[in-house]
Amino acid sequence: MAQGYQVFGVSKDSQASHIKFKEKYNLPFPLLSDPTTDMLQAFGAWGEKRNYGKVSMGTLRKTFVFNAEGILERIIEKVDTKNHTAQLDLF
Repeated sequence: MAQGYQVFGVSKDSQASHIKFKEKYNLPFPLLSDPTTDMLQAFGAWGEKRNYGKVSMGTLRKTFVFNAEGILERIIEKVDTKNHTAQLDLF
């Protein structure tokens, strides 16, 4: 990546749906499938969501920024999908 980031997307969706999604949006990074939600839960990215008054469990959009040594430096709790690049302007 141009800024030195290595990006991975993770969701409960199947690998087949990830392939279609990646192709549709021409994403230049891997999408990981976590059907058991083990990884999502470990990162606190699985939880209760509300949409139009309906409550359900699902993937919570968060970004985790690790340094080159693998140490977590920052968590972006509220991802703004339209302006996420600006949210990553850390330094």
